[in-house]
Amino acid sequence: MSKKYFGTDGIRGRVGVYPITPDFMLKLGWAAGMAFRSMGACRVLVGKDTRISGYMFESALEAGLSAAGADVMLLGPMPTPAIAYLTRTFHAEAGIVISASHNPHDDNGIKFFSGEGTKLPDEVELMIEELLDAPMTVVESSKLGKVSRINDASGRYIEFCKSSVPSSTSFAGLKIVVDCAHGATYKVAPSVFRELGAEVVVLSAQPNGLNINDDCGSTHMGQLQAAVLAEHADLGIAFDGDGDRVLMVDHTGAIVDGDELLFIIARDLHARNKLQGGVVGTLMSNLGLELALADLGIPFVRANVGDRYVIAELLERQWLVGGENSGHIVCFQHTTTGDAIIAALQVLMALKRRDEGLAQSRQALRKCPQILVNVRFGGGANPVEHPAVKEACARVTTAMAGRGRVLLRKSGTEPLVRVMVEGDDEAQVRGYADELAKLVAEVSA
Repeated sequence: MSKKYFGTDGIRGRVGVYPITPDFMLKLGWAAGMAFRSMGACRVLVGKDTRISGYMFESALEAGLSAAGADVMLLGPMPTPAIAYLTRTFHAEAGIVISASHNPHDDNGIKFFSGEGTKLPDEVELMIEELLDAPMTVVESSKLGKVSRINDASGRYIEFCKSSVPSSTSFAGLKIVVDCAHGATYKVAPSVFRELGAEVVVLSAQPNGLNINDDCGSTHMGQLQAAVLAEHADLGIAFDGDGDRVLMVDHTGAIVDGDELLFIIARDLHARNKLQGGVVGTLMSNLGLELALADLGIPFVRANVGDRYVIAELLERQWLVGGENSGHIVCFQHTTTGDAIIAALQVLMALKRRDEGLAQSRQALRKCPQILVNVRFGGGANPVEHPAVKEACARVTTAMAGRGRVLLRKSGTEPLVRVMVEGDDEAQVRGYADELAKLVAEVSA
């Protein structure tokens, strides 16, 4: 059964445009509360990132949940993975995140976590959607949900992050620049690295509700690259607005993407006989990652794009580590979802064990040229399914004769078609990517 509201990463869109409206959020809170309460006594944690609309949607969700008889615990601005962790530790029935992740401030969205700190099962999302189409009711006054605020949420999560590395760990002598994207990591991330001994230079940690992801963070790396060079830092760490993506910059100012960070983590676990299986990437993972892991004898499989699909594949195979080149990295040995701070700490520990800098450690992975072009379209028919586009993809794939691959996919969060071509000849790859992107734009017009 197809879903009406839930996409690959919750419900997301432009603030003020249905369904990202206060009245819908009120009804969503009620529907979620009714669905969770049908499973027993109900307590729901609600956290958010730093965008200004979070205040409005937090209040609407709170009212809806209370009307359904669900108790609400407010966390305030916290990284998405922190909400997953705290949902588990407070033994809540569910957690709700108000965030649009790496999108600009005028977008927002809702993500849910189960009581185990994982994505909601499809059947629960479908139950919520059914209730959204039902008339809203209110439980009797004596059964209305109560609302409280968790004042020590940040401290709890900081200690959890630090517990993912050995208690004797010290990053003394390490100078890092941390870009918090004016987002949900602005308090906790600098504290984690400082408390572990690193010298920390902080960027983009003054959120005003409008500047989240604005020319900063993991989607805009230029500021971090410049700061690493100016500060003569050992490396830089960039988070996205809700703290579930991480990218890095080495001491030369070069960007280190999610594929490379995933490789560094997996190689370290493998060397210590703690990998437990292989690595899950996605259809967008660079061919170089697959080849570098194969050189170490590490199995590699591709899931659909989206951290929920990476997580599903990890659970199916009972493996520990997976991720995306965008910087979603899942370390199941420590947590239940993609966690940017946890992933960054695992990379730093891997570097420390090998006594290497980031620039040196990444060299074992030689990435194949990969060109990604985003083509905006106005909705309607999926351009990827257009016969002319499918024929062109088949022709390009044949022309590359096994030395590359083509992937076209519609974004699950934005009105974009992502055109990706990868191969061993950069000029050829770029030409094919531009050709396919032009065709997608034409059939979308």
